[in-house]
Amino acid sequence: MIELFIEKKLLQRTAICILLASLAACSGSRSDDSSDTSGNVDSSTDDGGLTSGEVDNGTDGDSTSPDEVDTATDGDDVDSPAPDDVVISPPDDSTSGVLCDYNDTTYNNQPSLTYTSTSTWTCTDSTRELSANGIPDHEVGTFPNPNNPNVISEQTVSASFTLEPTETSTPTELGGPRGSAGYVLNGVKIDASTAGSCDDSGSSCSLIDNSGNWNIEALGQTSFDFGTDQNNAHVQPDGAYHYHGMPEGFITKRGGNSATMTLIGWAADGFPIYARYGYSVADDTSSELKAITGSYQLVSSVSASRPSTTTYPMGTFQQDWEYIAGSGDLDECNGRVGVTPEFPNGIYHYYATDTYPYFQRCVKGEVTTSEELSPPPPSF
Repeated sequence: MIELFIEKKLLQRTAICILLASLAACSGSRSDDSSDTSGNVDSSTDDGGLTSGEVDNGTDGDSTSPDEVDTATDGDDVDSPAPDDVVISPPDDSTSGVLCDYNDTTYNNQPSLTYTSTSTWTCTDSTRELSANGIPDHEVGTFPNPNNPNVISEQTVSASFTLEPTETSTPTELGGPRGSAGYVLNGVKIDASTAGSCDDSGSSCSLIDNSGNWNIEALGQTSFDFGTDQNNAHVQPDGAYHYHGMPEGFITKRGGNSATMTLIGWAADGFPIYARYGYSVADDTSSELKAITGSYQLVSSVSASRPSTTTYPMGTFQQDWEYIAGSGDLDECNGRVGVTPEFPNGIYHYYATDTYPYFQRCVKGEVTTSEELSPPPPSF
């Protein structure tokens, strides 16, 4: 009997020990969990203003309390930001921080040019400022010459452009008395059109009088010679050297080639200007680079009032061209929205092209002008 009693007591004690051990294990597990939670406290003040000791529950809304469990998965229904390396941002038209410290001084010792070229671009909080003397910083042709009797001279170039350009749906024509369409980084202005014209008969033409109905083109025709040089530029009567088309010498200086996009200047509305090459797919940096083309074509129906096409072949006059959307890569102002090395999220930008109109003659962004502008010449 005594032995049976002892055995029974031993079994009860064993059971109690097992129970106590189990309770101790549970207590230890809870202690460990509490320790882990303590180690995940976000003491950073960078996200949501968390102060030391506050816990980031990973919820942005008001519907989930700290005790509720977030059961969201990685499916499409999760409303959370993508990782930084796959975020695709919309086009950002701010140009702040891009070429805000461009400063160039180039000494010239050429037969037609001995002035030193100076150009400085700086940025304020809201504007891009240009100060230059209008002297080119590359080889130029012979000036004066038989078809351009003007001498290159220093200019006072001072211009201001917005750092936050805004694209509009209405083009604004610039050039000549309307004001420059833009400037190349060296401070030389862009002015693609000319002051030359012919009357309807074609018997009265002048390279310095735009009173005729037919405006003569500087490039792409052989009927008239404006004395342009290898940079598609020449000199106005006041000594201002200016570009009508691709500024080849400057592009070479900037290292421009078919393997890269080359930013060469800024348009009057604050958008950037590139030379010749752009992505074959406007919004895809992995697409091949190609020579970008304008979207102007010769008119299909020639006006009866036009001077003889035998004497002046099609392409001689501005009115010989019309904008055909989709016939090239660009819009009516020789621009488009797309990605560039400087603006990987995309931006509206212009091109200097080997095809008409060579440089933008209008701008798509908002621009302040000092006079009322006439509409672009009609197509006949």
